[in-house]
Amino acid sequence: MVPPGGIDVKYMLMMHAPRGNGDWGVAQWTPGDVKAMVDYMKSLNGELKGRGELVAAEGLTPPAEARIVRAGTDRAPVVTDGPFAETKEFLAGFWIVECSTAQRAYEIAALASLAPGPGGTPMGIPIEVRAVGRAPA
Repeated sequence: MVPPGGIDVKYMLMMHAPRGNGDWGVAQWTPGDVKAMVDYMKSLNGELKGRGELVAAEGLTPPAEARIVRAGTDRAPVVTDGPFAETKEFLAGFWIVECSTAQRAYEIAALASLAPGPGGTPMGIPIEVRAVGRAPA
């Protein structure tokens, strides 16, 4: 959705979940609490899609399944476990939205942060917002 005379910018909204002493506690939530959170996210994504702002949105697997990859001397991938154990938070999911102002991206991030947790209480999860860089022309 491009405003008259304006150019939309893509923003990546990254949901950082607290790790604490183990993976994010969603696995211990009741099925009803998980459903409420998923339904909230689906509704938010539907609203953003309807406004023409949603480019992509995905949840990610737990950190135990993450791998760090670097190129070896022969250009072959060298794969190690990651992220490291001292990580206090991890990336749980992301949105890429396209909107006319950073303020609108912040508003969307605040809505994502309100997703319900156990008992329906808003989680208040931190959402990092960064503009997506554009390649030089």
